[in-house]
Amino acid sequence: MAQENENVFTRRRVLGTTFAAVAGLATPALALDNSTEYLPGATTNRRNVSSFRSLQWQPYFPNLNNGAILVDIETRALHFWNADETIYKLFPTSVPLTKDLTRKGRTVVTRKVEGPSWRPTPSMKQRNPEWPDFVGPGPDNPLGTHALHLSWTYYRIHGTHDTRKIGRRSSNGCIGLYNEHIAQLFALARNGTQVLLI
Repeated sequence: MAQENENVFTRRRVLGTTFAAVAGLATPALALDNSTEYLPGATTNRRNVSSFRSLQWQPYFPNLNNGAILVDIETRALHFWNADETIYKLFPTSVPLTKDLTRKGRTVVTRKVEGPSWRPTPSMKQRNPEWPDFVGPGPDNPLGTHALHLSWTYYRIHGTHDTRKIGRRSSNGCIGLYNEHIAQLFALARNGTQVLLI
């Protein structure tokens, strides 16, 4: 009975943390180090909780040269490790709407842009001809406040002004973060940071 009550408490605590993070409330990215304990119950509800499970970098990268970003499409989470392993960040993300819009594999950060402008890709424009051809920096920009360009054409890790998208399948291929989270990642990542989408 005590174990059952502990599991109920744990689920409520973790789900509450997840809700707060997805809603953009009081919980910023989880900044974890080796002394931070794993959130209990993180395997109890894969859809809502597993994105907050901390990971080790070794199964995914041969080294941490220039730092590393792992994006898990299934759990809708982005993990970042810096080169000397003193910083680990875990952020909730938005991910592509469909499998055909999803790209997986290895790439690198090629350019960092604060106050990005946005142009829809040809395929986006074909699907949504009413969309504008160009949106400059500002609150209407779908890339939010910062963008990390990847070596794949048209793919970015970027912010969003529409916080409802985080934690959902809602993008046309890019990985979205809350603006406050992309600002943190922007400050930590560099050109050449390795990226793996799984």
